[in-house]
Amino acid sequence: MTTPKNQVDTWQGKHILKLRDYKEPTSIEELNSDELRNVVEPWLTALFQSEHLALLAGAGISSAVHYLATGSAGAGMCKMEISEYTDELTNVVEESAKKAGRGEANIEDEIRTLNELIRGLEILTSLGTREKIEVKLESLKKDLEKGITNFANSVLESERNIVTCERDEPAEYLMNFLLSFASRIATRERLDLFTTNYDRIIEFGAELAGLHLIDRFVGSISPIFRSSRLNIDIHYNPPGIRGEPRYLEGVVNFTKLHGSLDWIERNNTVRRFSLPYGAENIKNYSLDGSLMIYPNSSKDRETAEYPYVELFRDFAS
Repeated sequence: MTTPKNQVDTWQGKHILKLRDYKEPTSIEELNSDELRNVVEPWLTALFQSEHLALLAGAGISSAVHYLATGSAGAGMCKMEISEYTDELTNVVEESAKKAGRGEANIEDEIRTLNELIRGLEILTSLGTREKIEVKLESLKKDLEKGITNFANSVLESERNIVTCERDEPAEYLMNFLLSFASRIATRERLDLFTTNYDRIIEFGAELAGLHLIDRFVGSISPIFRSSRLNIDIHYNPPGIRGEPRYLEGVVNFTKLHGSLDWIERNNTVRRFSLPYGAENIKNYSLDGSLMIYPNSSKDRETAEYPYVELFRDFAS
């Protein structure tokens, strides 16, 4: 279904509901939990019985849990401070966001554009251009590193606000939400859970709920991202029964499409490093390397596509 742009513009800042029987998304003027439950619950109940079930979660789940914990939505897409080519970058960033249909530009547009500019300046310096460009190049690299670090720390602050909340309500809502989708009967395939979030709100909720998340990382000390898709699952042998392993309940296939705060690329290997939930400063835990939050990929084309191309292949399948 193709939606006219002017209609999309009218949805900005509003609550939208789209169910299977709806021909197009519907704007909700007044939120009424009882009315919404009567419409959504039967649809979800039928949907949960599907052979294949996938859930795509975004920033809304983090904002909702943070709101329950603190009364505010939490970390947003803050803008970076750029010291060189400021006006030129601003124009390109805004044009990029406009082409993507998002309206106002955010830090993702800035990171993407700044990476492209840095790569262009690196090519110029390799050709023996003036020293002035090299100075600007180094300045832009520092701006990029500082901007990503500040953004990561703002997300960690939101995690910290959630984990230090004294009330049980935020955690209970999060656990119940995840369990509603993850509780699959043994004859159905596992839930495929995808998220565009950089934070670890889903990992946090899954740990509280006792869910097992299966992703592409292998290892215990410093897990490594594996490009090959292994059909790994978790089974158990019921007491007194031999040769009939059964699915363990509460197992989910998990994919972080845009990377994560605790992923780092180092020596052409993507690893997950130990980062406490809600840590004070990411610099105290991350090793030298490139923090893997999309689109902060390495320079060459091959690494720029890895590991995101593998993750989106999972999503496409």
